[in-house]
Amino acid sequence: MNFVSTILQIKGNDVYTVKKDTPLINVLELMAEKGIGAVLVMEDEKIAGIFSERDFARKVAKTRNLSLDVPVSELMTKDVFVISPDETIDECMALMSSSKIRHLPVIENEKLVGLISIGDVVRISIDDKDLQIQSMEKYIFGYGYGQ
Repeated sequence: MNFVSTILQIKGNDVYTVKKDTPLINVLELMAEKGIGAVLVMEDEKIAGIFSERDFARKVAKTRNLSLDVPVSELMTKDVFVISPDETIDECMALMSSSKIRHLPVIENEKLVGLISIGDVVRISIDDKDLQIQSMEKYIFGYGYGQ
């Protein structure tokens, strides 16, 4: 069984954050430059919200006339689900699926220690299943279990 901490060990703890008053254009430029789908919006070192490509797409679809100078706080999602490093990948997948979200901040001892995406969760799940299949094939074909 894999845990969120395993994902963080593999991908690292880099989290891109912006302040609530950061202009939307600056946030979009950061996301494009870093190749990321979401940033955390911070206020006094606490998570105030999350802004994702999906938030941007929805706002553009609704308004069709969006100023890129508005603060990111006007478009961010304010209700942010968080997880801890010791939660399982299955728990993350269930939360992401039921809540229809793609990113989860990771909090440990009230500090932000990472951000995982649905892509991270799927990748580690596939890797885990591949290892299980290989172990079962070795066992079935007589090479011994877990060798």
